[in-house]
Amino acid sequence: MGLSRVRAVFFDLDNTLIDTAGASRRGMLEVIKLLQSKYHYKEEAEIICDKVQVKLSKECFHPYNTCITDLRTSHWEEAIQETKGGAANRKLAEECYFLWKSTRLQHMTLAEDVKAMLTELRKEVRLLLLTNGDRQTQREKIEACACQSYFDAVVVGGEQREEKPAPSIFYYCCNLLGVQPGDCVMVGDTLETDIQGGLNAGLKATVWINKNGIVPLKSSPVPHYMVSSVLELPALLQSIDRKVNMST
Repeated sequence: MGLSRVRAVFFDLDNTLIDTAGASRRGMLEVIKLLQSKYHYKEEAEIICDKVQVKLSKECFHPYNTCITDLRTSHWEEAIQETKGGAANRKLAEECYFLWKSTRLQHMTLAEDVKAMLTELRKEVRLLLLTNGDRQTQREKIEACACQSYFDAVVVGGEQREEKPAPSIFYYCCNLLGVQPGDCVMVGDTLETDIQGGLNAGLKATVWINKNGIVPLKSSPVPHYMVSSVLELPALLQSIDRKVNMST
């Protein structure tokens, strides 16, 4: 790590600042209720939602040849057909998808303590939101949780040539804020994108948010720091700056 103070912090969005996984689970529960009450599915409702969750986790999205709405409606259509058999039911798939999506967005909120932390941090350093994913999906989340005003800049991977962990997107962020990679800290919950990307770009430090106490694989990227909550960040940044002061 260089001998300059931290001048900028890059934050991941999903499962770092907002509980995307929890919001998604709530969306799935609403779909299960719909399928059971309106369409009289029994255990098939949960099986369908489990199948969709697997499809989402394996999703490969290419923005130039796919619309995210079509792609995700197809996940539901396939899951229903795989579970129930018979002809494809696009209309039911659309109903499930839009209920899941709208419920998920309703539950994507910035907690009050996270808002307060961002507000305080921004008095000391520049803040940038750096999120991978499809442009439409990520912009809808940013709007739903009303987080844009807490940041000096927002960068969505799906709008760029490359996403995290490519160094190019980190250099783009540095240029936006007028800082050097050695001035910046990356904070996120995903070792393969947030942490690997920060390491690839030569940032001052990477901070892994490990809420569930996961033991990483030996082959995983190694973060400079690990915390269980993003709310531990201000104290950590102070300690990083203290090390700089002691070194100089």
